[in-house]
Amino acid sequence: MTITTLDTPSAKPLLDWYDRHHRDLPWRVAPGMAARGVKPDPYHIWLSEVMLQQTTVQAVKPYFAKFLQRWPAVTDLAAAANDEVMAAWAGLGYYARARNLKKCAEAVAREYGGIFPDTEAGLKSLPGIGDYTAAAVAAIAFNRQAAVMDGNVERVISRLYAIETPLPAAKPLMKEKVALLTPAARPGDFAQAMMDLGATICTPKRPACSLCPFRGACEALRLSDPELFPVKAAKKEKPVRQGAAFIAVTADGEILLRRRADSGLLGGMTEVPTTAWTARVDGETSAEAAPFNAAWQACGTVVHVFTHFELRLSIYRTAIAATVDTNDGWWEPVTNLEAQALPTVMKKAIAAAIPLAFKTSKG
Repeated sequence: MTITTLDTPSAKPLLDWYDRHHRDLPWRVAPGMAARGVKPDPYHIWLSEVMLQQTTVQAVKPYFAKFLQRWPAVTDLAAAANDEVMAAWAGLGYYARARNLKKCAEAVAREYGGIFPDTEAGLKSLPGIGDYTAAAVAAIAFNRQAAVMDGNVERVISRLYAIETPLPAAKPLMKEKVALLTPAARPGDFAQAMMDLGATICTPKRPACSLCPFRGACEALRLSDPELFPVKAAKKEKPVRQGAAFIAVTADGEILLRRRADSGLLGGMTEVPTTAWTARVDGETSAEAAPFNAAWQACGTVVHVFTHFELRLSIYRTAIAATVDTNDGWWEPVTNLEAQALPTVMKKAIAAAIPLAFKTSKG
């Protein structure tokens, strides 16, 4: 492991930079607002942090607004139907987050009277809250001196200290450095400032080092090219899995849907009938695996990339006069598809067979 013996720099230049250049985000209490006595809402902070995992700010903004409109308080979310929450989450990805979101809201309502615990330990006791989310909510919502480290912060820290140990092995060391940097005063603003710095200045490519408040202390800038950091272990090639999806449509414009099992990939989400593919096993790819006998026509293949594998689904479509009985599932009007908890891969499959399906959906 190689790291410089650089002294821990002061947080003040970063906080001064943040006061002037912070991003305006719908869940954030900006420095000017804080000066007027506005307090962060722990529900807003927690909801945004869960949504932001593995997702961009721009993608999260409309989902955040939609959730707050439907469920203004954590107790409202706790009381919501599971299917409604999953449907509202559809398209945001990583669906275990939505299941845990609902469980966490229920726990806060049931065990804490709708008030989030204000410590890392208390937050980590809740379903679906791990080290990162507990630290982020503790710091940002409750101004606890917690070490918050997301991907943006990892990049800043790796460059600031020229950490040559590849990720993910370098994470414990990085967190130690973040803990040393985090000030007792304004730790929530510091955490958000580090995230903003990584998102806007210390970017993966072509970082704007001349504008960085840490430029005088950055070892990567002094020794080499900041773009060489963070060092990452070589990526393994993603396996490719095969399967088939079946889109059956009646003369009245109804489509056969079903609900996936609560556990596992895309758990609890809505799907069209598919074969038994998983992240580790291929499913059948021919029309012989269809849910019932009909004149199934091939409609090509759709490709969807998950975190750990690539899925290639052969798409089949059939048009039938009326609904038929199946062992599971239900028939839903195509015009109501946007109201269903359909993940992106299923929307791709439906669109391959019915190109205008989501343009005619009511939403």
